[in-house]
Amino acid sequence: MIHYPKETQFIYSWRKYQERVLNELEEHLEDDHLHIIAPPGSGKTVLGLEVAIRLNQPTLILAPTLAIRDQWIQRFCECFLKVNRKPDWISRDISSPRFLTVSTYQSLHSVYKRSIEKQNSLDTKSNFLVDKLKEQSVKTIVVDEAHHLKNSWWESLISVKNALNPTIVGLTATPPYDVSFQEWERYLALNGPVDTEITIPELIIEGNLCPHQDYVYLSKPDENESEKIFKHRQQILKIYNFLKSDQTLIKSLSNSKLFINPTSDLDWLYTNIESYLGLLVFLNQAGITITPQHFEITGYTEFKIPELDFHWMEVVLEFYLFKNPEKLENEHKDSLIKKLKVTGILERQKIDFRHSNTTSRQLVSSISKLSSIKAIVRAEYKQLSNSLRMVILCDFIRKDFLVSEAQNNLKLNKIGVIPVFELLRRNFDKRLKLGVLTGSSIIIPAIALEPLNQKLSAFEIDNINAKPLLFDSDYMDLEITESSKNHIIHIITNLFSEGYFHVIVGTKSLLGEGWDAPCINSLIIGSYVGSFVMSNQMRGRAIRTDKNNPNKTANIWHLACVNPMEENGGTDLEMLRRRFKSFVGLSNGKHLSIENGLERVGLNNGINGTSGLSSHNEQAITQAMNRDTLKSKWQKALKSGHVLIEEIKVPYDNTLGSYQQQKQLKYNGTIKYTLAMMSSAFIGFLIEGVGSFGRFLRDSPSGEEITWFLIIMGAIGAIVFGRMAFISARLFMKYRDIAKDIRGIAETLLLSLINESVIKTPIDMLNITAEVDANGTIYCHLEGGTTYEKSSFLKALGEIVNPINNPRYIIVRKSLFAKVFSQKDYHALPELLGKNKKSASFFSSKWQRLVGKCELLYTRTIEGRKLILKSRIESLSSQFQETTERVNKWR
Repeated sequence: MIHYPKETQFIYSWRKYQERVLNELEEHLEDDHLHIIAPPGSGKTVLGLEVAIRLNQPTLILAPTLAIRDQWIQRFCECFLKVNRKPDWISRDISSPRFLTVSTYQSLHSVYKRSIEKQNSLDTKSNFLVDKLKEQSVKTIVVDEAHHLKNSWWESLISVKNALNPTIVGLTATPPYDVSFQEWERYLALNGPVDTEITIPELIIEGNLCPHQDYVYLSKPDENESEKIFKHRQQILKIYNFLKSDQTLIKSLSNSKLFINPTSDLDWLYTNIESYLGLLVFLNQAGITITPQHFEITGYTEFKIPELDFHWMEVVLEFYLFKNPEKLENEHKDSLIKKLKVTGILERQKIDFRHSNTTSRQLVSSISKLSSIKAIVRAEYKQLSNSLRMVILCDFIRKDFLVSEAQNNLKLNKIGVIPVFELLRRNFDKRLKLGVLTGSSIIIPAIALEPLNQKLSAFEIDNINAKPLLFDSDYMDLEITESSKNHIIHIITNLFSEGYFHVIVGTKSLLGEGWDAPCINSLIIGSYVGSFVMSNQMRGRAIRTDKNNPNKTANIWHLACVNPMEENGGTDLEMLRRRFKSFVGLSNGKHLSIENGLERVGLNNGINGTSGLSSHNEQAITQAMNRDTLKSKWQKALKSGHVLIEEIKVPYDNTLGSYQQQKQLKYNGTIKYTLAMMSSAFIGFLIEGVGSFGRFLRDSPSGEEITWFLIIMGAIGAIVFGRMAFISARLFMKYRDIAKDIRGIAETLLLSLINESVIKTPIDMLNITAEVDANGTIYCHLEGGTTYEKSSFLKALGEIVNPINNPRYIIVRKSLFAKVFSQKDYHALPELLGKNKKSASFFSSKWQRLVGKCELLYTRTIEGRKLILKSRIESLSSQFQETTERVNKWR
């Protein structure tokens, strides 16, 4: 067999964006790669199958899991072949490939590794796996969710690719934008550059994803958890206060070469600037005199050393325990390491006073989340009744809460699948039907057993062993075999859709990637997974449209336990912030917009106190129950733009005062004060003339007194108004139109990235947009170009405008205002452009033309290191904490 059967064709109509990709297929495949980014629900599986059919060659499809592998085969049989059974020309075994082979990355790596071992033992160039694939003439490889590839998996696959020279079809919902440049390069080496991307707003416009909204339900630790958190915090504070006055630590650090003679190893010092600053901060609070030589090294005759806090204590302890180049071993260090490990402050050579893993675990697994789940289920069930199709995802099963007794009165003191099932079973009447779906435990309502067995007969599976729960005969506990598990999961999903139960409680590992249940209209993510990839996949389960429910809307609930002892709400809320960076959705604010970030659901400044927490939850429930307006809100928000833009966000520095005040000063203050100064000077000039005339009137004392009075008043006016003008002019010069600066910097960067061939799109097809909102926040993005080019541009722009870390080259920006005020700003050259002097010099020359005067300095010299240190100290002295972030917005 060398071609797909002639009757192989897609039995449904193509969606518009799918049709667009297929129409452009020839152009995309010019480099023998097709790389598509598409969110869950966009139909990328059938799109990948159609591309393989049009290429019409023996095909290898690789998936991350067995469940997804089987899903590919199922979709192909149902949607293209119109058969229920897999034909024999389709293989699941990569070691025995056929015309169409569907396998997993892990299987490919395992077989390839064995092939290499056999190859080495036989001392031959022949590779078993490659030979088998060549025998089948495999010329198309489809890689599904290729972001899953580990280092070893990637090496195996890239070796197979190089040996076969196939066409690669890369499909993913979540490209690994957050990896290093080298990892991204490897990702592109396999998949090729991104050819096209499909966004969530586009899918909603097309009607392929349903209107949906994310909600956050907050809880606080219960009394027992709060007590543990408080005691642990007191323990941390006790250690912190002890260390502040630990004479052994103080003596050891004050006697270190870095402090006594900092110039003895300047190369190490300037490479480890934060360690050096931490040393100064710690010893300064201990009352040790900071000698002038330290100020000389920093480039300042004097600077305000920051106060010691948790951050600086972490820095100085990491230096003392692990980074000190003197490598001094002593009993005190060993004892301190043990103490820090016991309290959870030290893990894997990482010291953290602020985010203790002990406290984090208390928050993540807080029993208070059970109450949150109960409140959400109560509200959703009250509104949707029998139409409710809810999934609750947990991290752990907790099977020990499933007792073999007539009553289950176990205290629910842990969060997990079975405790959540028990919570709902005990607190809701029998009308709410529940199910449990995990890899090792499946529970269904008793009324669903007969239809389950009927559906199993289609797969020639006999009735499975099911026994009622001893403490509740309305539910059946199923005993399943490994061979029948996938069929049963598929059937239970169908029963769920048909309404045999309203709520499924399961684990993220089973119900995450690959599980397909379009009927879901409410999802509670009780899992604490925060990765870009997994979070998107779990959320994607609920936002798919349901052909059986054209008016479907979906609510996605995220749980977090707030630590009232921490200003930012604690690590659980921080995890949620990271999770929401990967979610694009509808804002809950007054002005409807589509964007990412936790701010869009009303958690911009966190939660203050228990009353604020309750108020937020009540508001979230009220908004979630207003499903009828969700569709119209999406429609209104979608009209505000036409494309999803990723841009860089540069916050306004509030230490300068409010943006509106600074703006008023800029446009009004300078002119006003300058005119006042000129008026004063003019009056002084007139007074001087009057004084000259007064010499002729010496016999008139009152006239002389009047003259001097006028002279003094004129001088005072000149000093007062002159000082105001001086300050105003400095502010005007220093805080000029930042958006204009950003545009010039962005244009410099764009030209440099084109020069380095990082961006290959013609410049006339590119455009930079920069703007400032009413709060002084700057937004900048690149229009045109590929997804990777835009991502590279934003990453590099962030490196330029963020506080300097440790770049190879620095741009020193110089300005002279009226030849009186000099100013220097420091910017790092991005890693992509700092590789060699030629690239850096090109960037510098464009900066001179587009931004202003500057000097390019290489930092791997003493002078360069001094500049890095100086810029770091300036950022400390101004208490600059805000950094840029990348945001997505529908524009």
